Amino acid sequence: MTHTLNEQQMERYSRHLILKEVEVEGQLKLLNSKVLIIGTGGLGSPIALYLAAAGIGTIGIADFDTVDLSNLQRQVIHSTENIGVDKVQSAKNEMIKINPDITVNAMKTYVNSDNIIDIIKDYDFIVDATDNFASKFLINDACVLSGKPFSHGGILRFNGQTMTIKPGEAACYRCVFTKPLEKNLSTACSKAGVLGSVAGMLGTIQATEVLKFIIGKGELLTNKLLTFNSLTMDFRKITIKKNDDCPVCGKHPTITKPLDEE
Repeated sequence: MTHTLNEQQMERYSRHLILKEVEVEGQLKLLNSKVLIIGTGGLGSPIALYLAAAGIGTIGIADFDTVDLSNLQRQVIHSTENIGVDKVQSAKNEMIKINPDITVNAMKTYVNSDNIIDIIKDYDFIVDATDNFASKFLINDACVLSGKPFSHGGILRFNGQTMTIKPGEAACYRCVFTKPLEKNLSTACSKAGVLGSVAGMLGTIQATEVLKFIIGKGELLTNKLLTFNSLTMDFRKITIKKNDDCPVCGKHPTITKPLDEE
């Protein structure tokens, strides 16, 4: 565990240190924290870059995919020369370039009901940076069952939404959305499209939620769903509440272990 900042760290994190909400104590909290990002695509890219730069001491990144040319319009942690490279390795290389202070655990794996509990167990905070409904419900359920706080994020076309979940204290993703849409009703970015910068807009909000949680300052997006439309730049913060009938965090839960939604 890091107890003091060396001279180089004092300079690297100087803009944090002059914030009265952060100072040395807050920076040490960041350096001693462990955050897992599931997905290193459009959302995971800015999240990973900013958490690395901020000095999150240990960052896990989990993804099973390789870099593709069509990714580069929005997945800014990857570059043309890394086409065909594992996304987690491509991302790790850039994160270490930004900040050699940190440890990056790169996991090339398909996160599923069999391995997610083991993957998330050693981290203080989980970030959902996935691009499909099934993964989002899986992450929600595993985090709620494990008592792990996490950030949900989703983007499509020109829109974004995010909420922060503290199990036992606030509404979870399934409280609001209940179950995944049917396959023929759900629309992936590969079919519907997404404005590249929207990933950056939402990813930086999620990264900010992580930092606020770790330093214990500000108001998190708990019991709030933040949505925005980038065409109009309209932002809405919708108040939500725990659902007593939620199948995972309600009074009589029916989901007692992670499951892979179809």
